[in-house]
Amino acid sequence: MKRKGHGRSGPETVAAPDKPWHQLTYEELCRALIAGPQGLNEREAEERLGRVGPNALREAEAVPLWRRLLAQFTDFMILVLLAATAISAFLGEMADAITILVIVVMNAVLGFVQEYRAEQSLEALKKLTAPEARVLRENREMRVAAHTIVPGDVVLLEAGDRVPADLRLLEVHDLEIDESPLTGESLPVCKQPDPITAAGVGIGDMDNMAFSGTSVTRGRGRGLVVATGMQTEMGRIAHLIESVGDDMTPLQRRLDELGKILVVLCLAICLVVVAIGLYQGEPVYRMVLTGVSLAVAAIPEGLPAIVTIVLAIGVQRMIRSRAIIRKLPAVETLGCATAICSDKTGTLTQNQMTVRQVWVSGERVDVSGQGIEPVGEFFAERHDLAVGAEGAGVGFAGGTGFAGGAGASRVAGVAVLTGGANQLRNSTGPGDAATGTGWADLDDLLRASVLCNNARLTGGEPSRSRKGASFWGSRKKNGGEAPAGDWALMGDPTEGALLVLAAKGGFLHQDVEAEFDRVEELPFDSDRKRMTVIVRDGKGQMMAFVKGAPETVLSRCAFARWNGSEAPLDDDRRRRILDENERMADEALRVLAIACRPLPAGMPVDKLMEIAEEDLTFLGLAGMMDPPRPGVRQAVERCGQAGIRTIMITGDHPVTALAVARELGISSRSDEVLTGACLDELDDRQLEEKVPRVAVYARVSPAHKLRIVRALKSRGHVVAMTGDGVNDAPAVKEADIGVAMGKAGTDVTKEASSMVLSDDNFVTIVTAVEQGRAIYDNIRKFIRYLLSCNAGEVLVMFLASLMALPLPLLPVQLLWVNLVTDGLPAMALGVDTPDPDVMRRPPRHPKESILAGGLGRNILIWGTYCGLATLAVFAWGIYLGDLPLARTMAFCTLTFFQLFYVFDCRSDRYSVFELGWFTNPSLIGAVCLSGLMQLAVVYLPPLQRIFQTVPLEPTHWLVILFFSGGWLLLAGLRHFILRPFGQRGRGRALYGQ
Repeated sequence: MKRKGHGRSGPETVAAPDKPWHQLTYEELCRALIAGPQGLNEREAEERLGRVGPNALREAEAVPLWRRLLAQFTDFMILVLLAATAISAFLGEMADAITILVIVVMNAVLGFVQEYRAEQSLEALKKLTAPEARVLRENREMRVAAHTIVPGDVVLLEAGDRVPADLRLLEVHDLEIDESPLTGESLPVCKQPDPITAAGVGIGDMDNMAFSGTSVTRGRGRGLVVATGMQTEMGRIAHLIESVGDDMTPLQRRLDELGKILVVLCLAICLVVVAIGLYQGEPVYRMVLTGVSLAVAAIPEGLPAIVTIVLAIGVQRMIRSRAIIRKLPAVETLGCATAICSDKTGTLTQNQMTVRQVWVSGERVDVSGQGIEPVGEFFAERHDLAVGAEGAGVGFAGGTGFAGGAGASRVAGVAVLTGGANQLRNSTGPGDAATGTGWADLDDLLRASVLCNNARLTGGEPSRSRKGASFWGSRKKNGGEAPAGDWALMGDPTEGALLVLAAKGGFLHQDVEAEFDRVEELPFDSDRKRMTVIVRDGKGQMMAFVKGAPETVLSRCAFARWNGSEAPLDDDRRRRILDENERMADEALRVLAIACRPLPAGMPVDKLMEIAEEDLTFLGLAGMMDPPRPGVRQAVERCGQAGIRTIMITGDHPVTALAVARELGISSRSDEVLTGACLDELDDRQLEEKVPRVAVYARVSPAHKLRIVRALKSRGHVVAMTGDGVNDAPAVKEADIGVAMGKAGTDVTKEASSMVLSDDNFVTIVTAVEQGRAIYDNIRKFIRYLLSCNAGEVLVMFLASLMALPLPLLPVQLLWVNLVTDGLPAMALGVDTPDPDVMRRPPRHPKESILAGGLGRNILIWGTYCGLATLAVFAWGIYLGDLPLARTMAFCTLTFFQLFYVFDCRSDRYSVFELGWFTNPSLIGAVCLSGLMQLAVVYLPPLQRIFQTVPLEPTHWLVILFFSGGWLLLAGLRHFILRPFGQRGRGRALYGQ
C-alpha cells in the first residue's frame, strides 16, 4: 500500500505547539513532535523517556520498611504482653522480661518477613499484568510496555486496545473509542484524522484525538503520542481518581469472622485460668503474664494474613505454570470450577493456521508446506502447480499436454522463471486455453488474499539451495531466490495463513500492495463475520475484496468465477460451494470464502461502502488446518475425572467444531451442537434446559457467550470462560473465573478477567485449577494445624487450673512454643505438594465452610488429644515429685506433638507414609530446625536458666515420644499391614462422601 511519508529531523527537544494538538495539520504535528509516521528510533525513544519520565500516573508513596516493622507491634495483645513484660522487669524478673521481649521481636520479624514476601509477590504480579502497546519504531511494529511510550511514538490501535497515552490520530479505519472513563459519555465516539479548526472544542468533541485510559471498541487506527503520564488528560484529573483499596478475599473474610469468635473464646478461657491461678495463690504478675502469654500463643489473630501469604506463594507457583492471577479471589474459585468454556482457536488449538486446501472453479487444490515458511506446492486432481528445485522452472504437469521442467513456462499469462537464467517471460504457448483458466481463477483468489489482509510476513535471508527458489524469483522483477531463515508473522494467524498461501503461489504481499492503494476498510468483527477492503489500482479502477465465513459471504454473492469467466451464481453452483464447505469442515478445516466486485470510479467513499458488499463475485474457498495443542486431550480427560465439563465455543462451522471436539474428547455421540442461529431462537429458560446436553457451540458471537455463561450459572455451575476480543469482555466479566489470553487477548478483556494465560493454552487453565485446589487444601492444612495446636495449648492450661495443679507451662515457654511451631513448620505447609488425587475429586461447593469435610471434627479431636497428652505427661512428672522436670516434659511433649502432627496435617486422605516423608523438603527442614531449637533450650545451660528447664533422661524421652508421636507410629504400622490388601491407610475420603 502506498502511504504518505515524513522524515524526522530537527532539534533534540520536542517543541511546544502554538495551537492545541487537535488543531494542528499533519505537517505541523510532525514538526512539533520531531517525529513522523515511521516512528522514533530506539535511541531517541530512550532519550525522550529519560527527559519526560515514564508514562504512568503518580502513585502514593510506599510505606517505609521501618514503619511496616513497627506495625507488627501494634496488635492489642502484643501491646498488653509488652506492658506485662515491663511490669515483670520492674518487679525484678529481668531474665523473664528480656526473654519474652526477644521472643516477641523474633515473632515480629518473622511476621514482617512473611508479609513483605507476600507484598513482593503481589507487586511482581502487577508487573506481569502491566499493559503493553503496539508501536512503530523505525517502521518496525513491536510491542512495548505502556510505561515506556514517549511523545512522538506512533501507536497502533485496534479493537480491544486500551489507549496508552494521549494521541493525535493520523489514520483511522472505522475507529470508535469508548471515552466514558474520561467524559462519562456512554456511547462510543467515531474518530477521524483531520484537524479541527473550531475554537473552544471540549474533550468530548475532539474526534481526531484518542485519550489515555479510553478503550477502542471498533476498527483500527494509528496516532502520534502527544502527551504521557501526568501530562495526559487523565493525568490532569488524577487527583480526582480514588484509589481502590485492597479487598479481602471471601475466604479471608470468613476466616476473619472465625478469628473474632476464637479471640472471644480464648480470652474468656484465659481469664478463667488467671482467676483460678490467683485463687490458688499464684503471684499476680505471673498469672497476668501467663494469661497474656497464653492469649498471644492461642489467639489466631493472623489467620487472614496467613491466607494472604499462602495465596501469594501459590500465585507464584501459578505464574511459573504460565497462569497469571489478577484477582486473588479467583484462586479460591478455581477449586470450585465445574465448567470451563473455552475458545477453540489458539486455546484448544495451536493458532498456527496453514492453508491445506483451496477450492476454485469447482476444483479442489491441495497445498503443501508447514507453518509460516512460504514454501510449498499446489496439487490438483487433473494437474499440479509444482514448486521445483532451483533452475527447474514452474509449470503444469500431468495429463494436460504440457510438461513442466527447465525452460518451462506457466500458463495464463503469468510471469515465470525459465531455465536457470533468472529471466521472465509471459506464456503464450500451446495449452494455455485448455488448462490455464482454472489457474487464473486461483491467481485471483491469491491476489485477493493479500489485499484483504492486515497481517505482515517478515524475515528470511536469500538462499539458492532452498526448494521453491524459482517460484519466489518468478514474482520479483529482477529474479531472485526464496528467502530462508527465521520467519515472523505480525497480525492475525488466519490472515497470516492467507499471506503464506499467496506467497507459495508467487504473490508477495510487498509486490501486490505496491500496485494498489487501500481506500477504505470495514474491519472484521464477530457480528458481521467478514472483512471488506476497497482498493484502487494504478489506472484508477476501484475494487472491493471480501473475506469471511462462507455462509455470510455467499449470501452476498450474485456471481462466481468459473473457468476464467464470471458466471451467475445459480442454485447448482451455490449448492456445490456449500457442499464443499461442509466437506472441508468435516475434515476439521477452518473455511473462509473470498469474493470481490468492481466499483464505479468517481463515487464518494461513503457511497462505495454502501455497495461494496453487494452483488459480489465468489472467487473460492480456503480451508485451514489448526492442529490441536499437545496435551489438550489429556487435559480434557483430567477435567472429566475432576468433575469439570469442558465446553467448546467457536465461531467456526459446526461440522468443523464437532470434528475438533471429538478429536479432543470434548464431545460424545450424545452431545448436541448448538449454533448461534439456533441459540437466537431459544429464550433464556429453553437455553437453561439445553446447556446440560451441549458441549459444542458453533458460529456464535460474543453476545451468545454472555447468554451461555448466565445459563450455566443458573444451573448451579461455577463457570470459567475464556476470551480475547473486546466483545468477549462482558462474558469474561460475568463468569465466575474470567480467563483472558495473554498473547492474543485485548487490553479490555485482560482488565475484565480474573486470570491471564501467558501462553493462551487450555492445558494451563487445567493446571491452574489443580493449583487452585492445592492452594485451598494447603490453607485447610494450615488452619487444621494451627487451630488444633492452639486448642491443645489452651486446654492443657485450662484443665490444669480446674484440677488445681501447678502451671504446666510458664509464660516464656508458651511464647517459645508459639515461635518454634507456628512459624517455619506451619509456613512449610503453605508450599506443600497437592494430594495425588487432587484432580480426581468432584469440585467443592463455593459456599462450603472452610471447616467442612471433617476439618472441624479433626481440630477438636486432635486439640483435645494434645491437651490431654501434655497434661498426662505433666501429671506423671508431678507424681515423680519434681515440678521443673514435669514442666520440662510437658514443654517438650507439647512442642514435639506439634512437630509430629504437622506431618499428619499434610493430607486428610493419605497418611504421610503414602505421601512420602521427603516429598516436602521445606517441611523436613523446618521441623528439624524447630526440633534442634527445642533441644537447645533443654540442654544448653544458659537457655536452661532462661526457660527454667532441666536435662531429660532417655526414660523421660520415651514417655514424651510415646505421647507426642506414638499415634503416628501406629498409623504407619496400619499402613504397612493394609497395603498388601490395596487399602489406603487414611480411611474415608474427605471429598465425595
